[in-house]
Amino acid sequence: MSVPDYLQCAEDHQTVLVVVQPVGIVPEDQFFKIYKRIAGVSQVSIRDSQRLLYIRYRHHYLPENNEWGDFQTHRKVVGLIAITTCGSDREWPQTADRFHGQKEVYGSTLYDSRLLVFGLQRDVAEQQRTDMAFYPGFEDCPDVEKRVEDFVESIFIVLESKRLDRATDKSGDKIPLLCVPFEKKDFVGLDTDSRHYKKRCQGRMRKHVGDLCLQAGMLQDALVHYHMAVELLRGVNDFLWLGAALEGLCSASVIFHYPGGTAGKKAGRKPSISQPADSGKRHRPGAQEVLIDPGALTANGISADTSTEIGRAKNCLSPEDIIEKYKEAISYYGKYKNAGVIELEACVKAVRVLAIQKRAREASDFLQNAVYINLGQLSEEEKIQRYSILSELYELIGFHRKSAFFKRVAAMQCVAPTIPEPGWRACYKLLLETLPGYSLSLDPKDFSKGTHRGWAAVQMRLLHELVYASRRMGNPGLSVRHLSFLLQTMLDFLSDQEKKEVTQSLENYTAKCPGGMEVITLPDGLKLLPVPFTKLPIVRSVKLLNLPVSLRPHKVKGLLGQNMSTASPFIYSPIIMHNRGEERCKKIDFQWVQGDVCEVQLMVYNPMPYELRVENMGLLTSGVEFESLPAALSLPAESGLYPVTLVGVPRTAGNITVNGYHTSVFGVTSDCLLESLANVKSSGCLVEVIPSLPRLQLSTSLPRSAHTPQPMSKEELSSTVSVQLFNGETQQVTITLENIGSVEIETLELTSKIVSTKEKVFGEFLSWELEDALSHLPLKPGQAVTLTVSIKVKLDFSGQESLLQDLNDDGISVTGLPISSPLRQVLKPRSESKAVGSESGKAEYSHIKTLEAVLNFKYSGGAGKVEGYYRELSLGVHVDVEPSVFFTRVSTLPATSTRQCHLLLDIFNPTEHELTVCAKNNQDLVLHASECQRMAIQVDKFDFESLPQPDQETIRFSNPKQLEEERQHAQGCQINSKLGICWSIPSLQRRGEASVEGVLNQLVLEHLQLAPLQWDVLVNGKPCDCDVVADCKVGDAVTLEVKLTNLSRNPVGPLALTVVPYQDFQNGVQNYELGEAVTFIGSSTFYIDTVKSKDSSVCEGALLFLYTGDFYLNIKFQDDSAGRELPLAWFTLPSVHIRALDPPLQAGA
Repeated sequence: MSVPDYLQCAEDHQTVLVVVQPVGIVPEDQFFKIYKRIAGVSQVSIRDSQRLLYIRYRHHYLPENNEWGDFQTHRKVVGLIAITTCGSDREWPQTADRFHGQKEVYGSTLYDSRLLVFGLQRDVAEQQRTDMAFYPGFEDCPDVEKRVEDFVESIFIVLESKRLDRATDKSGDKIPLLCVPFEKKDFVGLDTDSRHYKKRCQGRMRKHVGDLCLQAGMLQDALVHYHMAVELLRGVNDFLWLGAALEGLCSASVIFHYPGGTAGKKAGRKPSISQPADSGKRHRPGAQEVLIDPGALTANGISADTSTEIGRAKNCLSPEDIIEKYKEAISYYGKYKNAGVIELEACVKAVRVLAIQKRAREASDFLQNAVYINLGQLSEEEKIQRYSILSELYELIGFHRKSAFFKRVAAMQCVAPTIPEPGWRACYKLLLETLPGYSLSLDPKDFSKGTHRGWAAVQMRLLHELVYASRRMGNPGLSVRHLSFLLQTMLDFLSDQEKKEVTQSLENYTAKCPGGMEVITLPDGLKLLPVPFTKLPIVRSVKLLNLPVSLRPHKVKGLLGQNMSTASPFIYSPIIMHNRGEERCKKIDFQWVQGDVCEVQLMVYNPMPYELRVENMGLLTSGVEFESLPAALSLPAESGLYPVTLVGVPRTAGNITVNGYHTSVFGVTSDCLLESLANVKSSGCLVEVIPSLPRLQLSTSLPRSAHTPQPMSKEELSSTVSVQLFNGETQQVTITLENIGSVEIETLELTSKIVSTKEKVFGEFLSWELEDALSHLPLKPGQAVTLTVSIKVKLDFSGQESLLQDLNDDGISVTGLPISSPLRQVLKPRSESKAVGSESGKAEYSHIKTLEAVLNFKYSGGAGKVEGYYRELSLGVHVDVEPSVFFTRVSTLPATSTRQCHLLLDIFNPTEHELTVCAKNNQDLVLHASECQRMAIQVDKFDFESLPQPDQETIRFSNPKQLEEERQHAQGCQINSKLGICWSIPSLQRRGEASVEGVLNQLVLEHLQLAPLQWDVLVNGKPCDCDVVADCKVGDAVTLEVKLTNLSRNPVGPLALTVVPYQDFQNGVQNYELGEAVTFIGSSTFYIDTVKSKDSSVCEGALLFLYTGDFYLNIKFQDDSAGRELPLAWFTLPSVHIRALDPPLQAGA
């Protein structure tokens, strides 16, 4: 016997073997359809008996195996069911002959046979034959199962008669010697009368009777006969049959202990359809008769305590003894080279028992023994079957890796060089079945969790074999999928050379069949999931980038958005806070804009030892329609972290989620989802896309600058312009605004802000007129509008203390003497003469100051404007201010008129050029480089009381110091406007204004201020002021009027004025004794009643001059309480100069 039956199990010893075979030409599908129905009758309850007969069906059985039927009766073919087709009576004789010929093959062992004829309808008489059944067709055969049951009962009758015949002790008869095929030649010439020979015959017959009892359902009798056979055969050292007797004993004990069988769930015992309805309540035949005491029966017919049953079953082996006896039997089989198949099958049966007992270590010993059993020359198919069964048995006992090993050996056997047509599909299928044993899953997600499981080297070898097998199957797509899986999951275990080889192979495969993300379904239904290359390159962080500052949308303040309307009125709600917290984890606090390019930055690195080319890398998104703009990149070998920016354009508004990215590497397209990436840092992947907004581009007539106004960052400004101006100079800059987007600009606002300057700026630094630009709105895409902005720099013109100190140290007065050349270098050093490390020197002597400001353009339009969003565009303005003129000293001198004074300005030219200074109604003053001269300007005094005053609310909420500064600023502006001081540098054609705001101290301001009480003195109706001499005749009455105008806010008076005449001899002597020269007509004292605010009062008197000469009138205030409360400066009256002349001579006098 050369072909083992690997599916055998211990309970098969109680079955009878029936062969079902086709005779003649029978369609294969129809044959197996009938065979399946026949095989369904696997156990039959015998009528008039409580025993069951178990049947094992085979559709193919070697006749040489049948020769071992005496050794183990379950190997003997006792029944034959032939299936044939016969279309006519003419074919019937030939069909009948074939059936008889088939019976002759197994004729020596057959108990009974049946022929099922399909396609021929015989007459009733013919159908009375019990060994034949006729059916019109394969579909019209309702009683096949019933005929098979009858056939099995006839087999039982023969079996029972043989059992009874062999079991009866006929001492007078000679017991025949049962032999296995290879023993027959060894027993020729033996002494048949010897005691040893007779014992051998008895022992083998006992064992044979035990087999028959087991098949007939007499379990206890079988145990008794097996025990007797063991004793007899052990005594004569008949090891082969002793092993068979021990195996029979083990089989009977297994049948008792494990009624469900040892072959697994699929081959488990099931009640037959012909079994009586109450048979399920009866326990097993034999066990009922002898082993189990009726008093110990429970409701189910079996004792609840199994150990008590075993105790009563004296002849039944315990589970431990079963294995020991199996070991002994197998050791005996091993003594015979020709019993290899028997030994192998015994090992398999023992393993199945041990699997139920969960004794895996011992089962592996049996399997290890089975591996080394030599069965001679096996065909390739038999080798494949052997290794496959070994694999299944190892799987059964939980040795998964060992199972996978033999499954892989079976796979390799399918494509052995000796096979003319290698079975690559079978090889591939078997290789797939080995994967779980090596802890290998074809789902890439299983490799992203925790540490690597299994032996990587073995797994890589297996994957390589899958790649090769799929290629030989003619399925390159499958090869690409497995090779991609190998590269993705085993990258950390590949050497540099292996990485190179694998990627080259992958590129060769993908040149014919590109790899994608589709699921590959195999013919057996197994699905191969896509393998995204998340390690080529490896992504460490994902960051959604905000738009550039100039394109970021801003929400109009005060507008209630949609989110605000659903806000909870409660101060605290744990549920709401929890939800908001989750949203905050996901949603990013900035917005993208529909139609604008958005960016996502990935930090990636290349783990490969050579340059990695990534093609068609783009974003995977959901939520809104998104146009991804793919990028191609080349990463250096083992690059380290490398930033990659992926861009795209959202085409609709809403919430967009960045789910991952897609790549094309080595011809394989991958969709890499962030949720499946391990160790990836992300600040959130959900961002709001607002409706589209316009885009504005800005250009200016001034050159761009590299300066960035502090504290602003460079990215916050769209551009910066730089200009160099002299202090007081004005520069016009033209700004062009162009709509470069696709949405109309509907609104435009412009604001400015001075940043980062320690200098005080007088006047408006930046000014513009926006009305003309606004008239062009809405600005369509592609259109532009221009805007003129004035840059006017007016810093403090006062001379610095250090400058005055330098002047004094050099012994140079500030009255107009030229300054020597060395001082020029000190005051304004040239750039090439500056010390490199002398920062303090630079700060001390550098007079160049810097002004920086930012122009903000706020604009909006389109759907974004409807939602309350706008954009800002910022232009930085950097101005280097060089000094033009310095006012080193300022003082005043009184003028001849009480309403005027002289303002004295010491003006210094710090430039290297000749400079001209001019003022209103004054001559031009030419200053050479570094020259200082004084300019005297006669000015009318200023009425500061007429300036607008802050209201009470402003006074309440403002800082007093701030109010004082504002007041001084207003006064300075008024003075500047009257002075109109301008400078010009003819050589540079530069000109500007000069302001005295910063140089006016409080004393000078008081001198320049027009007194609130204005006094006018009229002599003979003519005002006397500004050195005006009033002429009068001696002897004529001279009228004197004093007019008071009250410009203050409060009423003034009453006041008393005394007129005192005197003469000035211009030598320091003044004569007040003029009683004989001047006389008053009336009183010399003038009285003025109370004068209300903004009102005036006039008092009159008269004088009479008696002599010629120059007389002066000194008008004094009498010392009273009213006058004392007010400042003395308020009572300054103009001096009165009267010249008394002789009257003309009368004609004829």
